[in-house]
Amino acid sequence: MAKINVKANNRTSIVRDEEGLSTVEYVIILFLIAIIGIAAWKKFGSSVSSKVDSASSDVSNL
Repeated sequence: MAKINVKANNRTSIVRDEEGLSTVEYVIILFLIAIIGIAAWKKFGSSVSSKVDSASSDVSNL
């Protein structure tokens, strides 16, 4: 339990507990990975779709 006392304007004391920081950091990292994954999935999905459409038209022209 690491507690840091910080004096703000010499009137109030803010006590900050850093115990939950690792959980918040993991949530942020997972959120960023999810955003990157969704963007990659969209790009990959459209690429595969266009190749399948192209192959389908090639097969139908035979």
